Amino acid sequence: MNIQEYFARISYNESLKDADLQTLTVIFQHHIQAIPFENLSMHCGETIELDLQSTYDKIVRKKRGGWCLESNHLLFWALQELGYDVCILGGNSYNPAERGYTAEINHILLKVVIEGNSYIVDAGFGGAYQAWQPLMLISGKDQSQIPGIFRFTEDNGTWYFEKVKRKHYIPEQSVPFTDTPELGNIRKIYTFTLEPRHINDFQALNTYLQVSPDNILQKKSICSLQTAEGLYALVGWTFTKVKYNYMEDVDLVQVTTLTDEEVEKTLKDKFNIVLENKLVPVNVRGLPPNLVDTI
Repeated sequence: MNIQEYFARISYNESLKDADLQTLTVIFQHHIQAIPFENLSMHCGETIELDLQSTYDKIVRKKRGGWCLESNHLLFWALQELGYDVCILGGNSYNPAERGYTAEINHILLKVVIEGNSYIVDAGFGGAYQAWQPLMLISGKDQSQIPGIFRFTEDNGTWYFEKVKRKHYIPEQSVPFTDTPELGNIRKIYTFTLEPRHINDFQALNTYLQVSPDNILQKKSICSLQTAEGLYALVGWTFTKVKYNYMEDVDLVQVTTLTDEEVEKTLKDKFNIVLENKLVPVNVRGLPPNLVDTI
């Protein structure tokens, strides 16, 4: 494994500076705009191994993406190589259908400490809930970024992460402005504590997500990537392009339904992904609202 090879993968060409916030921000932004959040392996007959060498080979050398366990693990390694004070944390994602957080940890995120200040760095949530900059770990403070306003709140050692949603402008709809008012303007994302974790703590989760028929990742083939203006998302045969702040407090959302052949072409053209094995797109309809459906 080589940090320069990782830099080439994320198109980071700047000279290395101190392990400061500015460098962290630039590397993080290159990472999320080059490495898709995707679960395609489980929909084309591949096993996802949760060890650093396998993750490195898949994402850096084969130019694939990965889900949170892979993308954030790779970023953890890179930041360690660069001398950052970084540790792994575990999160419990919010399930809108159940109106609550998962009982078991099902997400990995990173905490980076710079000059005594703690930042949450999470390159592995994907879609419209992906922050574009490290977030200062401070309770009750609105942190405005291009994707929207993010906020942490802390209660008795548990941290809650949420986002203020914008309205969507969908040109093809007869009523093009949607804001899903029944969900409110605040979208809960996940909770976490500051207990340091090791990647091996997530081995059982990595196995479970690949074999359990009930989890959302089994029911939908997903690939999303942050862009300079917003994001691309491919769920099953549905390709969505989002442009943030198309109008004041409104995101432009363009949705296209693809054929099987167009899925393969879109993966190559929009996500720079060429699969070794044939993808079987999946998008089980009629599921309760979840973070994947609401781009």
